[in-house]
Formats: sequence, C-alpha cells, structure tokens
Amino acid sequence: MKYKKKYIFILILAFAFVGLVTYKAQAAPQDTPVPNINFSVGGSTNPKDYVSNIRLLVMLTLISVLPSFLIMMTSFTRIVVVFSFLKNAIGAQQSIPNQVLIGLALFLTIFIMQPVYNDINANALQPYFDNKITQQQAIDNGSKPLRQFMLKQTRQKDLKLFIEAAKLDETKVTKDNVPLYVVVPAFAISELKTAFQIGFLIFLPFLIIDMVVSSVLMSMGMFMLPPAMISLPFKLLLFVLVDGWYLLVKSLILSFS
Repeated sequence: MKYKKKYIFILILAFAFVGLVTYKAQAAPQDTPVPNINFSVGGSTNPKDYVSNIRLLVMLTLISVLPSFLIMMTSFTRIVVVFSFLKNAIGAQQSIPNQVLIGLALFLTIFIMQPVYNDINANALQPYFDNKITQQQAIDNGSKPLRQFMLKQTRQKDLKLFIEAAKLDETKVTKDNVPLYVVVPAFAISELKTAFQIGFLIFLPFLIIDMVVSSVLMSMGMFMLPPAMISLPFKLLLFVLVDGWYLLVKSLILSFS
C-alpha cells in the first residue's frame, strides 16, 4: 500500500511538472517580440553584374545536367558496365562496394577524356571567357572534339539507325555536321554493345571454374554445399595470379585509343 501511494505521488508530481513546462512554452512566444523581416530587390545599372549573373546561371544549369553528360557522352558507360560484369562474374557482390567501382570508373573516365577536355578548354572555354568568341561559337568549337570522340567509338550501323529515324538526308550528313542528338544515342548503344562483349569474355574463365567446382561437388555427393562458396576463393586466386585489375584497366584504356 505504501508503494502504491509512493507511485501515485510521483505520477502527480510528473504531471504537474509537464503542465508547468507546457504552460511556459506556450506563454513564451507571447512575451517575445516577433521581428519584422523585409525583402527588397534593388536594380543594378552595371552591365557587368548582369553578365556575371548570366554566367552563374549557365554554370548552375551545366552542373545540374553534368551527370547525364558524364554518363552518356564519355567513356563512363563502358567502364562501369564492365566493372559490373566483373563483380557478378566473380560472385563478390558484397565484397566489392559499388562506391569503389564507381569512383574508379570516374577517375578512369577523367584520364581517358583528358585530351578531349584540353581541346575543349583551349578552343572553346578560354576564348569565350576572354570574350574573344561568342556563345554560339564556343558551343560549336566545344562540340567538335566531343563529336569526334563519340563518332570514333560509334558503329556505322548504329549511327545510320538514328540518322534514318531523325529523317536526315544521308548525302548531306558528314562527321562534322551530324547533330549531337543523333550521335549521343548511337554512341550509347555502341558503348553498351562493346561493354557486353567485354563482359562475355570476362565471364568465360569464371564460368569454367563454376562448372568444374559443381561437377566435383556432385561427384563427391556434397549436394548441400553451395558451389559458389567453394568457387569464390579459386576465382579470386585466378584473378590475382593473372593480375586481373591491371589487364582489365589496360584493355579498357586501349579500347579508347
């Protein structure tokens, strides 16, 4: 009985404390003055301010669409798809984080695209920032090296598909004036096809290891033992012995040269 009275007394004190705090919290905003906030937009008579604002707007727009450009107009697609095939072929989905593969693919893309960037920077960006050429001239000069890079990796069959779909005159379309909206999708599907071919070659040796391990386990009557658990160390051993990362990265770099 004493314990019940003690618990009831503690509950009454708790409710009283909560009520007091709530009352103070509700009463506090009434005693605190609310500041007046005024927003005003002033005009500028200096034309340089408008030019700076326009450049800032252009840069923010480019940053927002930069991931799409990075994926569709550079070597990033082929590299990251090949790394994905490698990860599945080895069977180490949890051992190789996606962040590591994407980071490696990103830096390989920067390395491969460095000559193209230097050309764009020298002929388009720097002259435009120095007010030597117009915006349209900068776009034309910057798109030329990028178009040449994509056309070099694009199959004629894929390019012809989108030229016909866009209803362009094939007699007037050349490598210098073919629109980017035709080159980019043709380049993308060509990159995917090349990445799938490389992925097939990567899968072959690891597939042989899986078949050998499965046959050995079945012949020994170990039906309950997962073959992937046994084949994974042998796959890793094979990949390390042949220096797989060196060969794979070297092949990817040479495929763009």
